[in-house]
Amino acid sequence: MSSKKETPIKTIGFVFLVCLVCAALVSIAASSLKPLQQANKLLDKQTKILEASGLLDMALQAENIKASGSEPKSIVSTFEKYVEAKMIDLDSGTIIEGNTDIFDERSDSRDLAKSSKPKNDIAGINRRANSAVVYLVSNEQGQLDTIVLPIVGLGLWDLMYGYVGLANDLNTVKSVVYSDHKETPGLGAEVLNPRWKALWPGKKMFDDNNKIAIKIVKGGAKKDDVHGVDALSGATLTSNGVQHTLHFWLGDEGYGPFITKFRDGGLN
Repeated sequence: MSSKKETPIKTIGFVFLVCLVCAALVSIAASSLKPLQQANKLLDKQTKILEASGLLDMALQAENIKASGSEPKSIVSTFEKYVEAKMIDLDSGTIIEGNTDIFDERSDSRDLAKSSKPKNDIAGINRRANSAVVYLVSNEQGQLDTIVLPIVGLGLWDLMYGYVGLANDLNTVKSVVYSDHKETPGLGAEVLNPRWKALWPGKKMFDDNNKIAIKIVKGGAKKDDVHGVDALSGATLTSNGVQHTLHFWLGDEGYGPFITKFRDGGLN
């Protein structure tokens, strides 16, 4: 029989040592994987912006990626070639200095010094960052073709983040792309369904008087309705959230001042 007896102190010490080693391993793994996670996050953002601008298919077809496996490289190179990020002040709509690579809307919206509470919070965001990044997308001739605007608004369960791509008239829709949400699969999560996303191109956000006119229509929009998009079946609250989000971000407390300045040539 062993002369060494187990004691509570020895047991606690052993458990503590195991926990310490495990914590160290987790910390090391998290630190080593962080650059990869950040790179994947950036790639996902670039992919969604290209999709919103209508350039994703071109990026995916470049360099025969299906054969070469160079999809990430092709997306990055397409993004760098055609997309220019600009920081804007939302209240004035003017372009300001700022590092667009490290700007984090989610972080800024939680910082009282970098955000404000909307007077008419129809998007349900609680606080809105004072700044935003817009993406100016050029065509092959180097002419501005599309402006991609990040959006965020409340769905059924939580905030939904996405992008709206508008032609250079800042009215005609290229695409509406959601990238992050917690909506119910088969219902609100249908915002990711290609068939629903295919309803957006060509729709008009504003009427002839520059009033926000886009609407989500329960039961389906009429074929000739340039402002109407079919609601998501069985997901009324998510559908309402999409409409409220667009109305907020295209309005005076969102990108409204930027849109006005752009149309008046004030950003040239």
